[in-house]
Amino acid sequence: MARISTRLLFRFTHFPLPLPFKSVDRSSSPFSSFPEPVHSPDTTNPPRHNQSHSLLQSCQSVRELFQFHGHLITSGLFNDHFWANRVLLQASEFGDIVYTVLIFRHIKVPNTFCVNRVIKAYSLSTVPLEAVFVYFEWLGNGLRPDSYTFLSLFSACASFGCGASGRKCHGQAFKNGVDSVMVLGNSLIHMYGCCKHIELGRKVFDEMSTQDLVSWNSIVTAYARVGDLYTAHDMFDVMPERNVVSWNLMISEYLRGGNPGCAMKLFRNMVNVGIRGNNTTMVNVLSACSRSARLNEGRSVHGFMYRASMKFCVFINTALVDMYSKCHRVSVARRVFDRLMIRNLVTWNAMILGHSLHGNPKDGLELFEEMVGELREINEETGNGKKFKQDEGKRKVFPDQITFIGVLCACARAGLLKDAENYFDEMINVFLVRPNFGHYWCLANVYVAVGLIEQAVEILRNMPEDNEDFSSESVVWIDLLTTCRFVGDVSLGEQIAKYLIDMEPKNDSYYRLLLNIYAVAGRWEDVSRIKLLMKEKRLGTMSGCRLVDLKEIVHSLKLGNHLQERMKETNTVIH
Repeated sequence: MARISTRLLFRFTHFPLPLPFKSVDRSSSPFSSFPEPVHSPDTTNPPRHNQSHSLLQSCQSVRELFQFHGHLITSGLFNDHFWANRVLLQASEFGDIVYTVLIFRHIKVPNTFCVNRVIKAYSLSTVPLEAVFVYFEWLGNGLRPDSYTFLSLFSACASFGCGASGRKCHGQAFKNGVDSVMVLGNSLIHMYGCCKHIELGRKVFDEMSTQDLVSWNSIVTAYARVGDLYTAHDMFDVMPERNVVSWNLMISEYLRGGNPGCAMKLFRNMVNVGIRGNNTTMVNVLSACSRSARLNEGRSVHGFMYRASMKFCVFINTALVDMYSKCHRVSVARRVFDRLMIRNLVTWNAMILGHSLHGNPKDGLELFEEMVGELREINEETGNGKKFKQDEGKRKVFPDQITFIGVLCACARAGLLKDAENYFDEMINVFLVRPNFGHYWCLANVYVAVGLIEQAVEILRNMPEDNEDFSSESVVWIDLLTTCRFVGDVSLGEQIAKYLIDMEPKNDSYYRLLLNIYAVAGRWEDVSRIKLLMKEKRLGTMSGCRLVDLKEIVHSLKLGNHLQERMKETNTVIH
């Protein structure tokens, strides 16, 4: 079948934009406000009908769906509501929001099922609030929403954290008489927790006629999300029943709240009551061991997984590499790493950072060379000597900002100035990774390590002022200074920052640099003083200086977040 682009796909159609909903009786289907056309595959060209259905089921990508959609248009089947709905459903499941909306706009009279699919697609996209706009737009066109409509709307408001829109959608659910549905009540609790409206979430919970396990998990998570771990734990203690998700929620929230000790205590209690745990449990517990450098407990958890015959997935293996590295057993971490058949970017970063920060930095550089060896070969084959063809390396492990933090930290510890300069240039011009505060700081450390103080000053002075990462992400990148700083002391960095401020007293980036240096040294009174000074001088807002626990290095935050995000599906409370 010939290739067909999205733009050309609809050149063959003459459908107008969707018309308002017709005023008809609701069907008995929970999805639809309109009766579906009667399809009779046995009487209406059954061979072609069956063949088309098989083709649709065989689509494995949006590109193949494009071709099938073109087939429906040229054969006239797209006029049939059955096929229009099926193509819309398939496009939304592929996650292509643009294509989904494009199909929707070419359905003559979309029913509630169609609108629900578009709302759900938006709720899962990067612009979730568009789901709310679509709902109110079609409400004026006669939409008769059902419980599925509001489930996606609440999810969209939770993703964006918009309490105002959430309350409006809650009011709409009440007006349509579906707010008493248990699954919607659970979704409301989750939404209000994400929007920091815990009082409203608790009110929904208390007014539910029946509360299931998901209801309890949702309210516990809601309290934890607003930082009230005390009440969250109280609610956890009085739960009528608990499953592994309940335990994982509390363990992960204590870990998120910077209390790995309580997370470990909960894990021991969970094992004592006979719940073994799952992959999410083990990733959280190993992260707790790594953050508090609990080597003995980390070893015990490792042994527990063997005794329980648990399957070691890439997430658990990466957490093990991270744990042993942070507990200064880099050789053990490397043995775990070398035995892995599957390694993702987070795994490589964990091991590179382990060598670079806790072991032999040259081993970290050698591992980086092994990681990017194939990518460099691809780059040479393309004949492009300046920029790497990222699409050529999409099946390879591609280095990111974290990777180069580890590489530059290794160069700083080993005093490899020439290598650091080459890696920094390669990061920007070959791998197209944008440098941020952490990279500039590491490079300055390399110059200081070889005695070139003036050059270090120039690097910090010439950091791009429009570098968004310098402000918005400083809370993350600042953590590398605990292990990669001027000869183990921040005093020289302080002197450099003050020198830059004296030279350009109105340059707010130098004040942010000094603030970061004080934060690394744990001088919080000086942090507050600099923030107050900036406010008085009206040098700009400190949007990136919501300084939290800075006792960990950069990969403590990033690696832990990646692991927990990738395990989110087993930690979910609503879906």
